[in-house]
Amino acid sequence: MVPLKDDNPYEITPYITYGLIIANILVFLYQLSLSPAALEAFFQTWAVVPRELTASFISGELALSPQGVPEWLTLFSSQFLHGGFLHIIGNMWFLWIFGNNVEDKLGHFKFLLFYLACGALAALAQWFFTFGSVVPSLGASGAIAGVMGAYILRFPRVPILTLVPLGIILAPIRVPAIYFLGFWFLQQALSSFASLKTTTHPGMEMGGIAYWAHAGGFVFGAILGPVLGLFSDRQRFR
Repeated sequence: MVPLKDDNPYEITPYITYGLIIANILVFLYQLSLSPAALEAFFQTWAVVPRELTASFISGELALSPQGVPEWLTLFSSQFLHGGFLHIIGNMWFLWIFGNNVEDKLGHFKFLLFYLACGALAALAQWFFTFGSVVPSLGASGAIAGVMGAYILRFPRVPILTLVPLGIILAPIRVPAIYFLGFWFLQQALSSFASLKTTTHPGMEMGGIAYWAHAGGFVFGAILGPVLGLFSDRQRFR
């Protein structure tokens, strides 16, 4: 299922959502300017490499990568890296649809903290199950999954105009957020557990998709959203 839009007005200009989208696009354009070897080195430096992060935790020190970057910093920098056009287009499209309303409820500053925290915690969820991997883990998916986790709590009944496969055609149907996002989370959760049985490279299970980051980010978003004030304006609850 592909979301097209949500029927959910907002009262502020979502500057942080727009800024995050622009930042991700600018970083991706920079990636496109790199040679394959330079791009690989860029990912090794700024993406989460589970084995290196594990080593930094074991040492108990703020270990640096070979390029001099603190390993913990990659929990945040990796959120702005993407592996291809479909990767970034899909992520930014979901952020565009769901980010503005969550930012509207949390406010600009708290939404930024929420987004980055969800992304970092999602990366740690993926790391926990792939701690020995040397494959870089990257993308905004975990942070955006957190946004979706908050959205499903705050706007469960909001209709999401969705392309749904009906036989050989895709039909636009309005689906309540609780069903659309609930189905998405169920897919990620089931795929997360299925990935434990794979024998491919850790961190790139099930075709290179970090399902644990998706499922973890969604759960963390559902937890952090209310803590940061997602329901503080209950009189305007839709």
